[in-house]
Amino acid sequence: MGCCQARISESTNGMPKKLVFKWVDTSNSEITTMSVFMFIAEEGWIDQPGVADTLVQQGSGKWNQTSADAIKNPILLQWEVLLLHNGSSSANVSSRHLDCQRDVEARQLCKSKHSHCEPGNRGYSCQCNHGYNGNPYILEGCKGDGKKPFKGRSIITGVVSGAGLILLVLIAYFVSYKVKHQRAQMLKRKYFEQNRGQLLQQLVSQRADIAEKMIITLEELEKATNNFDKARELGGGGHGTVYKGILSDLHVVAIKKPKMVVQREIDEFINEVAILSQINHRNVVKLYGCCLETEVPMLVYEFISNGTLYDHLHVEGPISLSWGDRLRIAIETAKSLAYLHSTTSTPIIHRDIKPANILLDDTLTAKVADFGASRYVPLEKSGLTTMVQGTLGYLDPVYFYTWHLTEKSDVYSFGVMLIEMMTRKKPFPYMASEGSGLVAHFATLFAEGSLMHILDPQVMSEGSDKIEEIAGIAVACVKLRGEDRPTMRQVELRLEAAQSPKAFEENADVAENSPLECREESTSRQYSMEEEYIVSARYPR
Repeated sequence: MGCCQARISESTNGMPKKLVFKWVDTSNSEITTMSVFMFIAEEGWIDQPGVADTLVQQGSGKWNQTSADAIKNPILLQWEVLLLHNGSSSANVSSRHLDCQRDVEARQLCKSKHSHCEPGNRGYSCQCNHGYNGNPYILEGCKGDGKKPFKGRSIITGVVSGAGLILLVLIAYFVSYKVKHQRAQMLKRKYFEQNRGQLLQQLVSQRADIAEKMIITLEELEKATNNFDKARELGGGGHGTVYKGILSDLHVVAIKKPKMVVQREIDEFINEVAILSQINHRNVVKLYGCCLETEVPMLVYEFISNGTLYDHLHVEGPISLSWGDRLRIAIETAKSLAYLHSTTSTPIIHRDIKPANILLDDTLTAKVADFGASRYVPLEKSGLTTMVQGTLGYLDPVYFYTWHLTEKSDVYSFGVMLIEMMTRKKPFPYMASEGSGLVAHFATLFAEGSLMHILDPQVMSEGSDKIEEIAGIAVACVKLRGEDRPTMRQVELRLEAAQSPKAFEENADVAENSPLECREESTSRQYSMEEEYIVSARYPR
């Protein structure tokens, strides 16, 4: 429920003097600005039925602690007598026990003759003897029933009390279990209704029925993952932890479970369900369904067994993915992005293209994943203004500075990824000797005809005379102005031409007349892809 608790230590060195609350991760402003409440209460009070719900309801609004609605919580004070010896407190248990005996003999503190003392952490306290009740600190303070207790009655009383205590514990456990079960069911229903409403708002009306077909229960996912066993974890990122599971129909799936409960996480999971439910492409990860019975929905999608492009690209040693595999993966990724930009009913911008989001199956076929940050762009609009989201190093600089998101932002990220595949250098930490980053340094070397200084040696040895052309495609994708970049459909066709010129020539007419072919019109002049490469090589940025 978003709470944590800790006991206050009964230390021999004294009680705590203050409470200090600090955020562990201060980099996340969305969390550190959230309202936080702390209070001291008797242990076990927060576990009572109704207390947690009241805290959640008041915590969701503006909590005025001075109002009549403020929650009253009990505080239990425990105390003992502290004996002083030569100006210092007694810290030795045997010494405190000796003080107890002396006090009982002298009746200095435990004044009632029917009382005894018990050693504590730093001193001792007085207690009435068995069969007596009252105040042991005053004369005649502990009073009995007037009858002298006898051994047999004590034994019977002990047996009955023990049996009653056991029965009471069993009843309390059963009641507690029922209350917790009912509360869990109520929370499930609450989250289901809440998340289903958001999901249906996100889905287009003609596909709204898909929300019903793709819903998977929390119980099913708990069975599939052995109650989210840590051994089933596949990894995780900023959005949550991914588990491997086996559904009742024997489908092997990956289940994304959120790490934290903030509204942005809920929005992104709902957004990913809405987008993936409308995509059917062999190079996009397939969504099986979602669980709506948790505060943040969980995604269930096909299990891709061979890790990510990042894992295969950045391995230790000189040999990584073959050049042929890298080029094919680049083409498959370009196909999926061209499909998202041009073929779906409403164009989709992925917004976070990078090797870590390209999954690979057993045959090294690319599957684009992680659509939590993706956005729809209506056909009648050229883009949309939205808060910047993505990964440093792959982020379109125009989008970063203007907040104006277009499909050319994906083109830029793809170009960075293509440069990374050709150099095996990570864009964020890379810094050339003259201080330029990976993208700028690659473009400069390309214009100077000195790519051998930055290309992966494996690419140099395995590649063909088409390396320069593919490098030109990458440079065109990362041009500073979005309108100077090609479309993903153009990138796809040019990469295919570099991979298999003959096959490209046979389909050239089809590609040229394809409705997916988009031509960029500039206010000054129009360039073909080849002319762009020539300009890039002739006039370095």
